[in-house]
Amino acid sequence: AKTGLHIGGSQVKLEIGGVDLPIVRDPLTNRPYIPGSSLKGKMRSLLEKAKGKKPNKNIGTPEHPIRIHLCDNPEELQGCEVCKIFGMPSSPPEKGQKAFNEPTRLIVRDAPLTDESAGELEGLELPYSEVKWENAIDRMTSAANPRQVERVPAGAEFEFELIYNVFEEEDVERLKHVFEALSLVEHDYLGGHGSRGYGQVVFKDIRMWWNSKADYESGNIDVAKKAAVNDGYDTPAKILEKFDEIKGKIELGRA
Repeated sequence: AKTGLHIGGSQVKLEIGGVDLPIVRDPLTNRPYIPGSSLKGKMRSLLEKAKGKKPNKNIGTPEHPIRIHLCDNPEELQGCEVCKIFGMPSSPPEKGQKAFNEPTRLIVRDAPLTDESAGELEGLELPYSEVKWENAIDRMTSAANPRQVERVPAGAEFEFELIYNVFEEEDVERLKHVFEALSLVEHDYLGGHGSRGYGQVVFKDIRMWWNSKADYESGNIDVAKKAAVNDGYDTPAKILEKFDEIKGKIELGRA
């Protein structure tokens, strides 16, 4: 995290002096983490915008709509990087059509705080976090409405893991859009209050491994014993720049 990061959790109990907006924490270790759903949702949202996909489906409620893009028909789906990578649930069939869906290619794990960062942050007044005071000013009365926002301090590092499944030949080429989405997150924000400076993140030290179907059948899936296919190109921008070279190594491994 380059700036303070706030991904909200639930306030399970009321405490005198407790923060108004707490962060999400692992209930066993009390350490903050980045939910995979938060990162994956942000990646999908930004990729939808980048590809000009209209938010045409409400996956929320009429009172609290959450609009995302979902393809309307199988023909549209074939050319949609978003729905192919992130998947889509079964849609009610249009007249004269069968219902259709698409499995997700991308799995995004929860990202725990690294042990090194935890050691640096555990001595803070609030374990692993800081509190930032913010003030909203009523424009008519000038009355202040202060509140406390908990956030993970700038400089904290998290260990993230993505799994990308290849179901068909075109999926290898689609992989580049995953790193495009990560690059978009770097130039946007993760979590809440991003327009006020929170949530700037960078992805670094990325390592990519490939396990083929034959590897799973033989048990040869220990990535610690394998060479990374990205050869030190360890950021989204570097991977995109050298994607054809990386893609060639993946295709060689699939042969």
